[in-house]
Amino acid sequence: MALLTRGFAEERSNELALADDVAEMTWAELDIAVNRALNALADLGIGAGDTVAIVAGNCNEWFILSLACGHSGITFVPVNWHLVAPELAYIFGDSDAKAVFVGHHYADVVHAALADERCSNIEHAVVFRNPETNASDDRFKDFNALLAAAEVSEPEKQLMGGPMFYTSGTTGHPKGVRGSLTSVGDDVGAEIWQLVGAGFASLMTVPGVTVLCGPVYHSAQWAFSWLPMIAGSAVVMQHKYDSAGVLDLIDHHQATNIHLVPTQMKRLIDLPDAVKSSFDGSSLDIVLHGAAPCPPVVKRSLIEWWGPKISEYYGSTEGSVVSMVDSEQWLAKGGSVGPAMPNIEIMIIGDDGQPCATNESGTIYFRNQMGKDFEYHKAPEKTAEVHLEPGVATSGDVGYLDEDGFLWLSDRKIDMIISGGVNIYPAEIEGVIGGHDDVADVTVIGVPNDEYGEEVKAVVVANEGVEAEALGDTLRTFCREQLASYKVPRSIDFVEALPRTGTGKVQKRKLREEYWAGHERAM
Repeated sequence: MALLTRGFAEERSNELALADDVAEMTWAELDIAVNRALNALADLGIGAGDTVAIVAGNCNEWFILSLACGHSGITFVPVNWHLVAPELAYIFGDSDAKAVFVGHHYADVVHAALADERCSNIEHAVVFRNPETNASDDRFKDFNALLAAAEVSEPEKQLMGGPMFYTSGTTGHPKGVRGSLTSVGDDVGAEIWQLVGAGFASLMTVPGVTVLCGPVYHSAQWAFSWLPMIAGSAVVMQHKYDSAGVLDLIDHHQATNIHLVPTQMKRLIDLPDAVKSSFDGSSLDIVLHGAAPCPPVVKRSLIEWWGPKISEYYGSTEGSVVSMVDSEQWLAKGGSVGPAMPNIEIMIIGDDGQPCATNESGTIYFRNQMGKDFEYHKAPEKTAEVHLEPGVATSGDVGYLDEDGFLWLSDRKIDMIISGGVNIYPAEIEGVIGGHDDVADVTVIGVPNDEYGEEVKAVVVANEGVEAEALGDTLRTFCREQLASYKVPRSIDFVEALPRTGTGKVQKRKLREEYWAGHERAM
């Protein structure tokens, strides 16, 4: 039996461990599948120190494979399945992935990406079958067949492997984040994961039942489902978010915890009264939310409906969870993201490099007091850029600590757009649009969107003699060919010239002001 599932398979063999849109698995079934996956990876010549990429939606196979990697010393890269072929090829090459595992929904785009020369390091491409038809894809090796052919015995030596998430970069390409959970070191056993999972007992009911209703390629969605699971919590999931379906999952499986982003919270609030009134929800202990600012009216409405179970966190892929504020604290200090987590020290540093006074804004730095840190894969200069000193880093946000030690966010130093909980960095989009022959100048900003919080807007200066309306249509098509759909500008404005400083930097704040006038969020 696999180390991380062995005890649950022995003690709770027939209890639910995993459920996706199509199938359910007990702990005993999961344990067998993880053992087979462990051996199947070894049969492919994939082992400790290697990297695999996973391009798949929320499904049982994703968890089987990642658990096998977590026992094998293998780094797994959860890849955003919205990406187009050139973007996938970059991540496959940059991560040094030896194999790519793909859900059947994304076989075509992954197959196209593999034709890119940047994917020359890929030795194996494996597809998860379509569970509704049991159909495979002849262009790939069959994951189910690999498992069926593998030994079911438990490998003797099981080493800790972990995730490397890619976070969008401010200079165009995303960066792989290698944290303490990516790799602890040679010959570190997989049992370390049990210690990590046990840490969730102070935050939520463990073992319990987690509802996963956001894409598991996000670090927060992964952390708040995968980590409780290795402590014995079941995971029930949706591939495509559906608000009424989430309510059904919670009540049917007596779920104890769920992670939401503000867009999902608003969609829940907007459900018909008849649907909302039929929801029990008494099994829920905690509802975590983050990834973007939540409109206060939405959050208050959810607290009134579900009770004081809503906790907001502030964090990042690099820094994990830095602070957290529960419902009572938030109602008393609306707008704060709470005090530091017990193992985190928050420092506010001014432009002069000195600590800021109480209620004085500066760059937010964090230190994990357990010694955890991160680095950007193949980017030592970027790693150094965000570190004040070893172990003390920033994600670029600006804020302050009040007299009670509560953190308040006052701005974002970088020009990141957060749309529906997804981080979008303008530089990548500007690079694509700026490369079009008919574009003289371009900048990309975030503007208000009632449902998603922000949406992407491009502000373009067209070359002389180019008709703006026709160019707008051309640029949307051009972007769709080069960028994931959520990065494509929802609107394009044309101007005679962009406002710039004396040093040539675009004054994005000035551009944003007209769109954000009258909105609560600080610019």
